[in-house]
Amino acid sequence: MKQLKKVAVVIVLVIAATGFVNAQSKVAHINVQQLLSEMPEMKAAQGELKKLQETYSADIESSYTELKNKYTQYSNEATSKSEEENKKRATELQGFEKNIKEAEQAAYQEIQKKQAELFAPISEKAKAAIDKVAAAQGYDYVMDATQGLGLIVAKGKDLLPEVKKELGF
Repeated sequence: MKQLKKVAVVIVLVIAATGFVNAQSKVAHINVQQLLSEMPEMKAAQGELKKLQETYSADIESSYTELKNKYTQYSNEATSKSEEENKKRATELQGFEKNIKEAEQAAYQEIQKKQAELFAPISEKAKAAIDKVAAAQGYDYVMDATQGLGLIVAKGKDLLPEVKKELGF
């Protein structure tokens, strides 16, 4: 009777182990950062973002040049002006500098907003392509192999070539 129990337990363990092996999920990986950087849409979006940054940068640089020129002018004329006039000018310069700082902050926020607006559809397109390729090849999980995100060993299937093909580049 004990022998029968032992055999039954062994059979149950073998069946459970076989079921576990069959139930294991297929896992692949892809370097999402590399995929996004190679997408033509991303290159175009980065170009548009760079133009916007250059525009804001030129405007702010122009404002700083104007501030510097006023500061120089007011410094040179300080001895010929009254103390009240010099205080008024100092307050004016501080206000002008404050406006420039606010413009810098607004420009930074606008660039961040534009970046999110431009990159979101590109990221969604990449995700949809990854999903499609993974489903077609029967993968249950796709790990992001971008360096520094936690994937230590990437010996499994790399979906990057197939996803790039799916996206048409």
